Amino acid sequence: MIHIERFSFNTFMVNTYVLYDETKEAVIVDAACYEPFEKQGLSDFISDSGLRIVRNIYTHCHIDHILGTRFVFEKYGIRPEYHKAGQPFFTQAKDIGLNFGYILEEMPGPLSYFEDGDKISFGTSALEALYTPGHADGSVCFYNSADGFVITGDVLFRDTVGRTDLPSGDYELLMESIKTKLFTLPEETIVYPGHGSETTIGYEMVNNPFIK
Repeated sequence: MIHIERFSFNTFMVNTYVLYDETKEAVIVDAACYEPFEKQGLSDFISDSGLRIVRNIYTHCHIDHILGTRFVFEKYGIRPEYHKAGQPFFTQAKDIGLNFGYILEEMPGPLSYFEDGDKISFGTSALEALYTPGHADGSVCFYNSADGFVITGDVLFRDTVGRTDLPSGDYELLMESIKTKLFTLPEETIVYPGHGSETTIGYEMVNNPFIK
């Protein structure tokens, strides 16, 4: 069984998730910690829980979601993994960060890229990468059927969807991603979004006003 710990980091209140199972191998999803106390909180949880970080993966590469990339690399020796279409956001991260008041060092290069349908394994568990562009090039959701959850990044939230007015955003593409990749999952699937509180696929199918 996968255990999920959620943190809310930086001024954009990004949800960073630590996933781990009985083996204590763990994955960080969207390492967004920036302030020293945020980095300390994340590392304290990992240490106190006896976890071993084996992967650092991203739902997408917007600046607010990748602020902790270098910290994870320096602390745990783990390079980031993401969809290749998100690479330009990493390449421009230092300049983009300055626009929002974030001072960043050079980002570590990726360990690997993943594609639609890839399995992301850790311990005895695995996540399936679902390519879901529309909010940003390279947007991916991470699905686990055994435990019935999906981590959606900024694709789908409770009662709303990801914005599409940023570079590479496309509203029609976002709707297609949601309807074909997420709304085909079981209705009881728990949604862990990139910002805000959890929801379910079934709830959003009925109540989300942005999806018709």
